[in-house]
Amino acid sequence: MSIYTKKQRWKLVLSAIAFLIVIVSLWYTNNLVKRIQDDEKRKVKLWAVAVQKKAKLVKFTNELFEKIKAEEKKKAELYAEAIRQLSGDLKDPTFVLKVLQDNTTVPVILTNEKDEISAATASRNLDSLKEKDTTYLRQQLNIMKALYPALEVEVYKGIKQRMYHKDSRVFTDIQLVFDSLSKSFMDEVAVNSAAVPVIYTNSRKTLVLEKNDKIDHQEINTPQKLEAMLLKLSKQNEPIPVILREGDVNYIFYAESELLTKLRLYPYIQFGVIGLFLLIAYILFSTARKAEQDQVWVGMSKETAHQLGTPLSSLMAWNEHLRGLGVDENIINEMQRDVKRLDTITDRFSKIGSQPTLTNENVNQILINAIEYLKNRTSKNVKYYLQLPSENLQVHVCVPLFEWVIENLCKNAIDAMDGKGEIHITLKDIPEALYIEFRDTGKGILKSKFKTVFEPGFTTKKRGWGLGLSLCKRIIENYHDGKIFVLSSEQGKGTTFRIEMKRF
Repeated sequence: MSIYTKKQRWKLVLSAIAFLIVIVSLWYTNNLVKRIQDDEKRKVKLWAVAVQKKAKLVKFTNELFEKIKAEEKKKAELYAEAIRQLSGDLKDPTFVLKVLQDNTTVPVILTNEKDEISAATASRNLDSLKEKDTTYLRQQLNIMKALYPALEVEVYKGIKQRMYHKDSRVFTDIQLVFDSLSKSFMDEVAVNSAAVPVIYTNSRKTLVLEKNDKIDHQEINTPQKLEAMLLKLSKQNEPIPVILREGDVNYIFYAESELLTKLRLYPYIQFGVIGLFLLIAYILFSTARKAEQDQVWVGMSKETAHQLGTPLSSLMAWNEHLRGLGVDENIINEMQRDVKRLDTITDRFSKIGSQPTLTNENVNQILINAIEYLKNRTSKNVKYYLQLPSENLQVHVCVPLFEWVIENLCKNAIDAMDGKGEIHITLKDIPEALYIEFRDTGKGILKSKFKTVFEPGFTTKKRGWGLGLSLCKRIIENYHDGKIFVLSSEQGKGTTFRIEMKRF
């Protein structure tokens, strides 16, 4: 198992644990929210029951008020009838006089047909100190006219009087009590113990009779906004009907409290903050790890170049010595080429960690030289096919490092083909860039591994450090400002790598 595979497994295990923690936290928070929500609904229902009971009390008071109002109207009519009978041919006036005397509550005024009054005009249950004052009587008459229509009384043949009346003091006091009770009910709706947003509307749900300070006036200041707000509240909770008068049903709309809403969003905000913190921590950790890897790369490369320097000098000296002993010149030349190759490899390692010098080079020739060298040192079962444009393409490269990339890609292809197959190298010229594609007939790569293959330590071989493609990526992208990636791959048919280089 490769180091990268182990790291991936650890990542999956840690991700699973983190996911489990998130699920448990969400479950616990949702349970807590549900409990608070149920408790809040219970309180709202208790408050609603209290409101309904108070509404019944208001309704009962209103019914009592209407009954007293009806009784006083009958009393005024009875009083008018008594006056009418008293003015006629009455054999037994005892009953009529008793009716007149029993009216101790309803204020009345008698006028002529022209509504003219005088100090001698009959009146009853007005202020005893002012009942002879015509100005006072006129004021009271105007009040009575506004309240109820006159009752006409024929006092003599063709001569009529009008009787006006108003509500009694008792009735007025009850009216004040009713108004106070209604106001108290409205206040109870507006400032309720449930501490939730509340709107109290009329029966048609078009007019706000009362609201508490948890509802912003700007949210309901137009009919459209009010309708939208009531729809929103009704989706959260069923409106509570309130009957204050017979046939007149008002409604109470209410929502969840602000605290419950915030608590419901809290876990997501919490996980968002934790996620952001972990992301920042991961970026910092990755940056530190990459810097550490760079240091390891540089240190290893410098040490490798240093270690190769001594035996390389010896090999060059031995090569000259063998030439002096008259050894076959062909053998000496091949040894010289390998010594030169070792010198190139040493130069490559020495350039890792420092910015190499890029020069304008012929890419066609670089590919030809690299492939010719590989042909002589790989199996004859591997066939190379090099497809180049007729025009020589120029690009800024460091030749030793660029050749290293070509060699690594070809060696990886040979390993994927188990030493037998075809390698097609194609150079393509496009505006402002050029593509170099390496296609083999090997085992192929899973699509999920297209990026993984460039990670340090990733390898499918029993031996190897998994540094070849990682080194290629570093050379192309860090030193040449290009791109290298898996263009396509199919299991059992092969893989195509592409290098993209900028034209200058």
